[in-house]
Amino acid sequence: MNIALIGYGKMGRILERTALERGHKIVAVVDPFVQGTVTVSGAPLHTSIAGTEQLSCADVAVEFTRPDTAVGNIRALLERGIPTVTGTTGWHDHLKEIEELVGAKKGALCWSSNYSLGVNLFYRIAAFAAKLADPFPEYDVGGWEFHHNKKVDSPSGTAKILVEKILGAMTRKKKAVWEKLDRPPAPEEIHFPSLRVGSMPGVHAVVFDSPADTIEITHTGRSRDGLALGAIVAAEWLVTSAGPGVHTMDDLMAAILKDALSGKA
Repeated sequence: MNIALIGYGKMGRILERTALERGHKIVAVVDPFVQGTVTVSGAPLHTSIAGTEQLSCADVAVEFTRPDTAVGNIRALLERGIPTVTGTTGWHDHLKEIEELVGAKKGALCWSSNYSLGVNLFYRIAAFAAKLADPFPEYDVGGWEFHHNKKVDSPSGTAKILVEKILGAMTRKKKAVWEKLDRPPAPEEIHFPSLRVGSMPGVHAVVFDSPADTIEITHTGRSRDGLALGAIVAAEWLVTSAGPGVHTMDDLMAAILKDALSGKA
């Protein structure tokens, strides 16, 4: 598979290594801030995408850039008819207009806030555990997340999705309370605080606690390699199986798990 990388920061380099390890070819790297990549001098990234000849042989583009450039990049890739996987966050207020463009161009797009296969399995495991615990009011539900002290947002996007899925699986929990809590949580609340310290990797935990015992489910991320692998797997799926339309990691995971549970994989 011929892959174009849009953005070549730390994540772009890991994506390149992961793609090559899986037998793919990098046919273009576009990043105006990195010397030696394919760019139009002094032009915005989406302009370079529109004018880069090397992209003509790309089967798929993988875009990891910044929120302020993502929409223009995605539009430029779709205009060129290139199926696109984007891992940039912070642009989803524009999702409706991108969905309309995908429909008009009969294009293919996969987006996600977190491409880690482990995290996406964790979402499903935690939601299923929450559904099982729901009929047992003895088990209160809460959790926490830890990240390194360079992380700028709190709670993490992963924590927000995790809690959203837990709430969707339960009838007796209705809303989340983030960060500081100067009172006991109400019975319908989930308390889910954050900690930022040192070089700690991303850690997300869900706890089901009763007077008699505790059940804890934890995901610990050790590197960005898991994100890169998930993004390249998503690119493979987008080109070979997904077809036109707007897709997410939920769709990819459903396809993979359907085959696995049916014995096809």
